[in-house]
Amino acid sequence: MTLVLATQNIHKVQEMRSILSDWIWHLKALSELNPNFEIIEDGMTFEENARKKAEHVMQEFGYICLGEDTGLEVDALNGQPGVYSARYAGDKATYQQNVEKLLSALKDTPNQNRTARFRCVCALAFPVQYALPAKIFEGICEGMIIEKPKGDAGFGYDPVFVPRGYTQTFAELTAEQKNKISHRAKALQQVRQFLDKSVILK
Repeated sequence: MTLVLATQNIHKVQEMRSILSDWIWHLKALSELNPNFEIIEDGMTFEENARKKAEHVMQEFGYICLGEDTGLEVDALNGQPGVYSARYAGDKATYQQNVEKLLSALKDTPNQNRTARFRCVCALAFPVQYALPAKIFEGICEGMIIEKPKGDAGFGYDPVFVPRGYTQTFAELTAEQKNKISHRAKALQQVRQFLDKSVILK
């Protein structure tokens, strides 16, 4: 079976393939179908964006599709940047620019109040022959935002996010370590379990 990853973000594709590396399903990147196919993320929630990605790609190419939207929610910032995490510092912002804006917004916030979480929502969309509605899955990883970036691995806000129970940032952990505890790993494991148990797909 083939599952299309409805994203053009190469870092997300690499991480999802790593998390699901021992799965029997074939994971096809959207770039393999059309490297120029883009979807405007204008939803007000992670679920809306994830569902839109999955459904639009499914309708265009006819595969079972996985849409995903992920963001960082910082308690001291009333949940920001949230659904705007990827474009927190502007539509064309780099990872570094987003991190810099976040740290600037938190510069007067004491350590005990820098609690945050990564939230990942995955949506599965199925072609009509499966007669299945879209399915939604969610993974959350709680942690803290540190004052200065640390580590060279990962992407996005990983250098400033320390997951609960750890002293290292996501960018300091190995891919194997991160993929055991991350928000994306938790959501994708639910996706895997659902598809593996769906008799209708076998």
